[in-house]
Amino acid sequence: MEITVLVADDDAVLRELVRDILVKEGFAVLEAVDGRQAIDLFFGPKTVDLVVLDVMMPFFDGWDVLEEIRARSDVPVLMLTALGDEGHEASGLRKGADDYVAKPFRYGVFVARVRALLRPVLKVRGDAAEHGGIRLDPATRDVVAGGLPVALDAKEFALLAVLMRNPGRVLTRERILDAVWGMDYDGDVRTIDTHVKTLRAKLGSAGSRIATVRGAGYRFEGDGP
Repeated sequence: MEITVLVADDDAVLRELVRDILVKEGFAVLEAVDGRQAIDLFFGPKTVDLVVLDVMMPFFDGWDVLEEIRARSDVPVLMLTALGDEGHEASGLRKGADDYVAKPFRYGVFVARVRALLRPVLKVRGDAAEHGGIRLDPATRDVVAGGLPVALDAKEFALLAVLMRNPGRVLTRERILDAVWGMDYDGDVRTIDTHVKTLRAKLGSAGSRIATVRGAGYRFEGDGP
């Protein structure tokens, strides 16, 4: 299962440079030339795992894009800008950015920052992920719980993957809906409850790892055997 990075920068030369670096590192890349396109791509059908976001862009600047993303997602955001002073860095972090790299940047530093932000995703998206007695293999789409194979349909597999990517974190129904069903889904958000109930049953005793957080959503309890 590939990892996708959205790069938003109106500077074509720099955007292409960042794209080439990320592709060389094995990531898929989506490119946005302005803030409006960045928002459209982020909330589009392709799941984005990291955003590399310039500050100075037309239509919507980087702060506007960051605000839109943070209103509905906690996907990591790396601010990439020529505004390299300490004040802008602090402002970006306060607004919800996860890290900050000033132009011009060194190849090694940029890659290290990207991989640090993607570390939780890389851990789960390897050959296999294992948490709480459940083993999930994105490459083969196999799931084993309590030592027994579990047959899941596409939505159940995606739901389990989203939960296992975020062990110990509460995920709202809205966030799960966006990640699994997509932004264009106009059905009842409570469909998630039905799928969670079915998923728990299929996982057997390991299904108890999916905890309901009353009034908030769901959390995958990944600690322990």
